[in-house]
Amino acid sequence: MAFALSLEALVQLTGGQLVRGNPDLSFHGVAALDAAGPDEVSFLGNEKYRAQFLETRAGVVILPPGINAGPQATALISAANPSLAFAAVVRHFSTGTRELQPGIHPRAIVEPGAILNPTNVRIHPGAVIMTGATIGDGTEIGPNAVIGEEVTIGNDCRIMANVSIRERCRIGNRVILQPGCVIGSDGYGYELHEGKHIKIDQVGIVEINDDVEIGANSTIDRARFGKTVIGQGTKIDNLVQIAHNVVIGSHCLVVSQSGLAGSSKLGNYVTVAAQAGVGGHVTVGDRATLIGRAGVTASVPGDETYAGKPALPMREEMKLQAHVRRLPKLIERVKALEKSIARPD
Repeated sequence: MAFALSLEALVQLTGGQLVRGNPDLSFHGVAALDAAGPDEVSFLGNEKYRAQFLETRAGVVILPPGINAGPQATALISAANPSLAFAAVVRHFSTGTRELQPGIHPRAIVEPGAILNPTNVRIHPGAVIMTGATIGDGTEIGPNAVIGEEVTIGNDCRIMANVSIRERCRIGNRVILQPGCVIGSDGYGYELHEGKHIKIDQVGIVEINDDVEIGANSTIDRARFGKTVIGQGTKIDNLVQIAHNVVIGSHCLVVSQSGLAGSSKLGNYVTVAAQAGVGGHVTVGDRATLIGRAGVTASVPGDETYAGKPALPMREEMKLQAHVRRLPKLIERVKALEKSIARPD
């Protein structure tokens, strides 16, 4: 288990500044403002929770610069980004529960020819590691996960329960695959021939680079040939569909229930909000943002926010929606004008 943190150590860990409080105070966990107790750390990251802050029983609160007062018994630490600072504290206290306990469970199946060091990995019950798969040191394979033939998984990865990684796919270092996600399923490829849909073999792979996280029950299809690629540091939410031959750049955010069609491409630092969609063979430029339910049907440049279906720059879409909202009154005026024109003299 991680050791308790003194207030002085907490300031160092967060990179913040002590506003008030005894540096020798000690804390043993984290909690939300409305649930924290005197030995726990909390944070104020949004003004909506100011009322909870004023009533909290937390032993210490990390808050934005400029706030110098709060509940009398609560120590205060100022940080430029309270949420990020709090994340460092959470990471500290969760280290103990995530500490790797190496070994292969007797009910796991590790086929001959799999490459791993049993003293440096953890394989949970029901997991299957197929022939030719390589598992890096510090990696944990969760219950009932299936690692296909010749899959490569890097160091310090967390492959959680019921994950499937199909043959030959490549996973980088420090990758997190949440429960139930599927890496390397067949791309959705068919050709209509003589009235029947004929399956097109999908012989490529999926390549996931370092520090990527894939959410629960998300699916990333293998390429028809070549690679479907997820760039370094990209974070993909739950219930996301990534089709064959998609290329996602570095440090992108792809939010729940969104989908990227085959051979589409995202640049670096792109944000795809919930239920947004990107059409096939379409490119989205660096640092673009697609707001919720946006539909990209043609390539769009970066450094812009897009909305609507088809997706337009946000300012254009807002103007368009303003005109649409005026349509009922305009229709009434047109009808009135038509009546006046049709009225006999």
